[in-house]
This record gives sequence, C-alpha cells and structure tokens, in this order.
Amino acid sequence: MNFIPFNSRSAYFKSKFGSVNEGEEITFRIAVPCSFNIGGAFLMMKKDGEEYKEYKMNYESRTGEDSESYTVTVKAETFGLYFYHFDFLGAFGRSSILNSGDGVGTFTDGTESYSDWQLTVSKKFNTPAWLKGGIIYQIFPDRFMNSGKEKKGVPSDRIVRSDWGGEPYFRPDKNGEILNNDYFGGDLEGIRQKLSYLKDLGVTCIYLNPIFEAHSNHRYNTADYSKIDTLLGDENDFKNLCRDADKMGIRIILDGVFSHTGDDSVYFNRKGRYDSVGAYQSEASEYAEWYKFHHFPDKYDSWWGFKTLPEVKEENESYRRFICGENGIAAKWLNLGASGFRLDVADELPDIFLDDLKKAVKNAKPDALLLGEVWEDATNKFSYGVRRRYLLGDQLDSVMNYPFAEAILEFCRTGNARQFMSGVMNIVENYPKQCLDVMMNHIGTHDTVRAITRLAGESSDYRDREWQSSHRLSFIEYSQGLERLKLAAALQYTLPGVPSVYYGDEAGLQGYRDPFNRGCYPWGNENAELIEFYKTLGKIRSENSVFKEGRFVPVSAAMGCVAYARENEEGSVLIIANRNIHEIDYYLPEEFTSGEALYGENPVNRSVRVSACSFAVIKNKY
Repeated sequence: MNFIPFNSRSAYFKSKFGSVNEGEEITFRIAVPCSFNIGGAFLMMKKDGEEYKEYKMNYESRTGEDSESYTVTVKAETFGLYFYHFDFLGAFGRSSILNSGDGVGTFTDGTESYSDWQLTVSKKFNTPAWLKGGIIYQIFPDRFMNSGKEKKGVPSDRIVRSDWGGEPYFRPDKNGEILNNDYFGGDLEGIRQKLSYLKDLGVTCIYLNPIFEAHSNHRYNTADYSKIDTLLGDENDFKNLCRDADKMGIRIILDGVFSHTGDDSVYFNRKGRYDSVGAYQSEASEYAEWYKFHHFPDKYDSWWGFKTLPEVKEENESYRRFICGENGIAAKWLNLGASGFRLDVADELPDIFLDDLKKAVKNAKPDALLLGEVWEDATNKFSYGVRRRYLLGDQLDSVMNYPFAEAILEFCRTGNARQFMSGVMNIVENYPKQCLDVMMNHIGTHDTVRAITRLAGESSDYRDREWQSSHRLSFIEYSQGLERLKLAAALQYTLPGVPSVYYGDEAGLQGYRDPFNRGCYPWGNENAELIEFYKTLGKIRSENSVFKEGRFVPVSAAMGCVAYARENEEGSVLIIANRNIHEIDYYLPEEFTSGEALYGENPVNRSVRVSACSFAVIKNKY
C-alpha cells in the first residue's frame, strides 16, 4: 500500500515543522482509509524516560474517495525530548502508525522494526546573531603563518623548524614515543598580518585551535590555561589580534579543552617542569581533588588511556570555579577579546559543568558563542549513560555539524542523492532553529582527512602513518578532487548553518590524518583559482539574506542530483548540485523559471543546464 497516513515533514500532517519551544501548541493530523472502519485514533506521546500519554484524536472529515482524517492539538508543557506515534482501533484490534524513515508513516501491527518520531522541545533562547550568515575559518596556529617575530623563552625540549611546509614529524623517538614537539613557528601576529586575506574570503569568525601554554604542537595537553603559549606570542598579541579583527568585522573564538589537562602542566606537574606543587607530586596539592587517582601517584584516569592527558573531574567544585567562576578562565579570555569557545569533546563534559560554563560565558559576554564538539545528532545523544540536553537552552548555542559533513562528502564521492537529503533533513528536523542557524558546517578539521584527499584519494582506513606519509593525490586524482571540492563547498556554503573552512582547504592543501592534515599553509604556492572560487561563494553568501536564517526547503533528490531552496520574506534561492559525470538539464520549479543565475547558466525554456560534477545557484527575481 502506497497510502501515507502521516509525514512529520509536511505541514498538512504536523502544523509546525521540526522542533518547537516549550509551551507551544502543535496540531497533528493523520489520514486513514475509510475501509479500515476505525473506532478511534490516538496520539501516543511520551517525554524521554517517561510513560506514554494517550491523546484522543478527533474525527475531522473525509479527505478523498476512500480516506478520512483525524486531528489533535497538544502543548509540550516543558522542554525536553519527546517521542510519539499513532494508534487506532480497527477490525483486528489496536494497530499503530510508525515512522518508516524520513518522517513518513506506515501502518504496522507492531511486529516490524519501525520507530517513533522525535519531537525536540527547547526553551526559548537566542543564539549569537553576529555569526548568522557568516563564515568561520579554522586555524591550527602553528601552521598558518609565521610572522618572523622573534620567539622568546622557548623551552629547550622543543624543535623549532626552519623548513616551512616540510612534513610534520610523525615517527616515534628511540623510546617509542611520538612527542609532537616539532614546531613551524606559526603565531598570533602572523594571523593578524593575514586578516585582510581572510576578510577577502568573506570570513567573519576565526576559530583557533588551542593557544594556551602546552608542550606539544597541537596544544590539546594544556599546561597553563592562563597564559598564551610562548611560541604564539603573549596577551598583547592576542588583544591586538582581537582588536584588529573586530575592526574588520571578524570575531575570534578559542578552543576550550576542559575535559583533561596535560600531565606536564602547572596542575599535574608529572615532569616537575613547574615550581607549583602539582597533583602528581602531592596528595596535598591544591589541584589534587581535580583528578581521580586509583593508586597515587601512577594510576589515574586519563583521556582515552593516554597517560599524558590526565582527566579532570569536571564536577569538582574547585575546578568549576576555576574555569567558570566570576573571575575564572572563561571570563578572562572573553574580557581580553575572545567572542566565545568551541568545546573540545563536549560529550565528555558533564551537564553540571556545561550549565555553569554557559552561565559564565553569557555573564561575561552575552553575545558570546558556545559551540560543542559532538560527532552525532546532538539532540538525542547518549553520553555516559544519560541523554544529553546540549541544545535545549541551558548549555550550548550549537555544535560542530559532523552529520552534514558526512552527507556532503559522501554525496560528492558517490552521488547518492537520497542519502544526502535524508542526512540533512534528519538534522534540520531535530535541531532547534536558532541552533541550526549557527551550526559549524565543516567538511574537514584538524581531526579528519583533508577534504580534497577524502573526496578523491584512496581510503586511509587501516593504513599506518608510513603509508599516509608516502601517498599523495596523483595529477588526475587532484583534478578530480578539485571538482568535487567545489561541489562540496557549494553545499557547505548554502545549507543551514555557517560554513567553516579549515585553513588551506581553499588553497588546495591535501593530506591524510594527523599529522598530515596539519601541514603548513602553502603561502606562495596556493591554488589561486580555487581561492577565487571560495571568494565567489563568500560573495554569494554575504549578498543573499536567505543564507542567514532562511528556511530550508527540499526540492528533489534523485539520479545523482539534489536540489533545495533557501527562502525568507525577501525571496528565495535554489541550489542544484549535479554529481553525475555528465551535464544535465534540470527542470525548474515555476517560481525559478525566470530567475537569475548567481552561479552557472541562466534558465532557458523552464530549465537550466548544469555541468558535470558542478552546481547552479538560481535566485528568484520576485
């Protein structure tokens, strides 16, 4: 039977698409064949962790020759995650309507493995308006730009290299350890010197990987939260960067690594580098209560078993006060010019810490951004045995959008249009709109294979670092990668949320996993044509308000082609992405037949020609 009794993505069946605010009313409608002779219909809804409540649906009307509709209006009184389906009484007893996928309902007797629908109910809250419609640029500080400024006070166990662009060290030392202690000298002053370049790309926000003092080039093993790492500069350099960036309409957000510290730190001091009495040195240390020792001092909880990264007990009141207090670490850096934090491994931070951090950040700077690293759907994520509430109003503004990244990259590799649209719609439906508008839409980061390599290169799964170091894209692969990267970037720049460019992607930088995805920016050897393309995307984005908070409207997804519109009160823009190896003629919805091409060819005779592995952006003139 092709009869559709309910579709959560249709305004006919559900009065408001997607998530709702607490206290908001929603009307649900189902349609059933008259031949079912049903004796009653019910909305079955439960709040996460509670029992179902039964809401009797009212007969509405005949909706066709052999169908009738039932409706009910309910109010989600309190914020949280809700799940629902529909039951009806038929000739053979009680049956259900469940979600068969992509929001579409199907009749079932309960034996099939279908699921409930999800309804996200959030508090009413605002997310930073300054980020909406913007562009994020992610910088791994050691590898972006070396200003040439003299580096003072560099610890003797660091290797400062003079071969900018050389391969990062990756082989173990004689003791079998990978030290990550080679540095290319990128610094804050170097970033400041390149602000005009970033402005030309349309960048409105710079996300910096860790800049605090730490004894590795990635700096995720924090040694002192209160200091800038000596190779990057000092507080004055940071303030100067924030000041000059702000003059250009660019904000700076920092990486908050609060789930663990380094063992070689002021707080733990396992190597005795610091004059402080660290937790490793004495159970009487002021920092001892931050860590969990099973047998002092050598057996302690560490991040994913890495002894160099002792885990912090974020629930500890002393630690929360240190980070989230009125004069804590978060407030210090916001007051010095930062506009927010990206939280490393946010799903490993407990609710009590995230609640406190949100208050601290918003108290210090009400329009500051709090963005979390969550790899899955952040609305229904389970972590450490509890359902997380990141996006319900008390914690994060939004998250890094790994589901979109996966959808984009897989479509550009394989052309599976339906899978792409399904992946996008799942997030659009589940996320509160204000969170959706400030999602960090990346297609590559310091934790992943470079986008161009992922799109055209051989998979590095189960490959060791020796293999990764010796494999680069061939000329043919690189050319193919450029085509696919442009298509991926077009999707990234036009979907809901904020595109995030990983430094060097726009210049054609390639590389497999860490550390090969963390190469130096190729100043003087950039792919100039690709950079101009990114500038074009930035211009399209900045000149069309639909990309700020506009609705997402799916149009089609089939045969290697996806199309969707972004629309608001000022107009609409249609994006058509053709992943096929041949050009296509795409027949346009009526409102776009006389539209203007922002990218690609203008419509002709109710259709537009889209080149192979390319895209078109059509603006509705009216």
